[in-house]
Amino acid sequence: MRQSTKRRDANRQKKSSVRTYEKKLRKAVEENRLEDAQAAYRTFTSLIDRAAKRNIVHRNTAARKKSRLNSLVKKAVFASRETAPAAAE
Repeated sequence: MRQSTKRRDANRQKKSSVRTYEKKLRKAVEENRLEDAQAAYRTFTSLIDRAAKRNIVHRNTAARKKSRLNSLVKKAVFASRETAPAAAE
């Protein structure tokens, strides 16, 4: 019983950090801080891959979240390039 309690607490902590980095990433994209968003995405993918490897989250859930957040970051980067002034020709 003590062991399962300890493991449950550790798993909760890992799952919570995954959710925290997802929120940080979404907020960075929303505020158009692309460097922060890309850094948060790298950390997020690492955390969620480890969580999926240890069955804290399902592997398909991890893949879905990574895919959706990656497309979110890519869209933001592409949109910023579109609105940036053109280079001197």
